[in-house]
Formats: sequence, C-alpha cells, structure tokens
Amino acid sequence: MDRGKRPNKFVSSRNNKIYMDLKDVIREHALPFLPAKSLFKAQGVCRDWKLQISTPFFAHNQSLSYHAISGVFCQNPGDPPSFISMDPKSCGVPDPALKFLPEPIDVRASSNGLICCQGHTGANAYYICNPVTKQWKKLPNTNADHGRDPAVVLVSEPSLLNFVAEYKLICAFPSVEYDNATEFEIYSSSEGAWKVSGEICFASKKLMPRSGVHADGVVYWQAKRHGIVAFDLAKDRSQLIQGYYHHGRNTTLGMMNGKLCNTYANGNSIMVNVLSNIYSNTMQMHSHARTWEETARFSIDSSVLGGINSDLVVVLFVGCNVVLFQIGRKILCYDIKTKETKVMCSAAESDVSLSGYLGSTRGLGILGISLAVDP
Repeated sequence: MDRGKRPNKFVSSRNNKIYMDLKDVIREHALPFLPAKSLFKAQGVCRDWKLQISTPFFAHNQSLSYHAISGVFCQNPGDPPSFISMDPKSCGVPDPALKFLPEPIDVRASSNGLICCQGHTGANAYYICNPVTKQWKKLPNTNADHGRDPAVVLVSEPSLLNFVAEYKLICAFPSVEYDNATEFEIYSSSEGAWKVSGEICFASKKLMPRSGVHADGVVYWQAKRHGIVAFDLAKDRSQLIQGYYHHGRNTTLGMMNGKLCNTYANGNSIMVNVLSNIYSNTMQMHSHARTWEETARFSIDSSVLGGINSDLVVVLFVGCNVVLFQIGRKILCYDIKTKETKVMCSAAESDVSLSGYLGSTRGLGILGISLAVDP
C-alpha cells in the first residue's frame, strides 16, 4: 500500500530566507552596504532598524560590506581640516574640523574610515580617530624622531574573524646613524607600542610626505628623485622600485584592485598604471616583462578644462575605481567603471581654499567610513 512521501521539513519550513518579508531583506542584506551618514538617518525609520544598526555585530558587518570612497579631507597650512563629500546626502562627518580632538591637528593619513592626525603642541603626538563616531586615541611617544612633516601610512583592514578593529601606523624617517638612509618605525594597536624595525634602506632617497599608500601587505612611498621605496610589513624588508618616471610629471600613488598603481596627467589625458612585475629590472636581456602596465586611460573634456592649461591638472587620489583630480579651483571625480566625470567641489561652492592645492594642501581619501572602528 502506497502511503505517499512525507513532505520534507526543510522544504515546508516557512523560516527559509526566500519567505522573508521585504522589510527584513532590506534590514539584513541592504543596510550593511550603506555609508554611515545614511545609517544614522535610517535609525529613525523604526525601532527594529535602530536596534539592528546599534548592535556591534551590525557595525562589524557594515565595515566589511561598505568599501566605496566617501570623500576627502582637505587642509590648508594653519587652518583646521574640512571634508569634501562624494555625495553630501549620503556621506559626511558630523565634525569636519575634527574639533573633538584635544588640540589643533594636521591630518596625516587615512585608512578605511580611520584618520591619523598629529598635534601641534608638545611632542606632536599622533591621534587615531573615527570621524563618524568621534572616538579617538592618543598614541604613546615615538622612539625615533619622525621630523616636522613625517611620512606616515595608516593601515586598517577589517577582518571577518576579528571583531576588534586593529591598525598599524608606519613611519619612514631619516636615519640618524647612517647618512642618506631610511629607517622604519611601526605602531601596532594590538601591542600598544612603537617598535623600530631592524631594516634600513640605503637607497639614498628622500621620501615625499603624504605620498604613502598600502597595498597587499606592503607600504610604498614616493621618493623625491625618481623611484618608490617599498617596505614589506610581514617580511620586515625594504626595496627600491624603479621605472615609473614620467618625464617630470606629478605622479600619485594609489591602490587599484588590491595592487599598487601610479597615476599621472599627460596633456588632457590621465593614465593609471598598475604594478605588474617588481622584479622586471632583474630579468634577462630582451625580456618583455614590464614593471608597470597601463590599466586605464581617460581624456579630460575641453569643456571641463575651461581654458586652463592641461599641464596644471593634478591627481589627488586613486582608489576604489575612482580618480580624483584638480583643475584650477575645481575638484573632479572620474569613475573608471561608469566612465563618468562629476564636479565634487569648486571654490565658489565651498569654504575650502583650493588655491593652495598645488603642493601645500592635502586631499586624503576616506574609504568607507564605517561604524565598527574603535581606536
């Protein structure tokens, strides 16, 4: 006698995610991909959303999910910093001047929602802060003298298995014991202390402050005279990379698809080159291996230039598939995927003085300002 088959309890269960209401789908799978400013607004939608957004698990999930660039911090010498948002409606910080810090500061570096600042008084202490939550931490005094304009790089990468947001601050400074040499000092949040590396780079290169970037476990700085100094955090080794000189044009380092890239303007075109083979200078003769490979190139429309000499185009930031560049008194953003260009800011629309951008002001990309980072 055929009694038929019993229905599978997994198939008949109404708890399966395919039966989730739309409001639950948005709460569980859409909210983590929103920037912090939008999430603060979303807290007012209903009590459930407010409770969801306020949990540490959600904050951790959001830091892993949202990776777009939110904007740039800019600062003229002697003035407090200001923030230029990619989208003022969805991205922003409550205190762009960072007045919640205990003293006037200079913005030095940024990484995944964290900002590194340096105080003006006393020992010129470093501060690590989250500009969204206004949480901050003063770092202990350094062991070495980093100089008046230190070449520091902040490394903060959210980890799926680590709820505690860890970060490192790396400074490349001139050696006191050896002429024309560079040493490295690293602060680790997990250890809570500074440590001078045993590695010394004898490449006879002076590094450019605010030029450093981090990509795939390696920190890179531009040298003032041709070349890039690389420091591998895991191997504790340094290396000089040659072969990126572009006939004296201003070059900006960045990260594209997890790799180091250098970007520069040539006439009315902007080129993005990705590091392809760091050992190309050791290859056999007549080898076709190249250190850099062009990954993107776009032209600046004459209407955007507005009669300004194309030689005055300056690349400010490269990352997250966008290129920020300055033309005269405007800051523009080019999206490599959509191939669209939009004006982020002009001197007529902002209190930020853009006249000093050529070398004297800083534009630091803020990648995915998140809620989870607690310095």
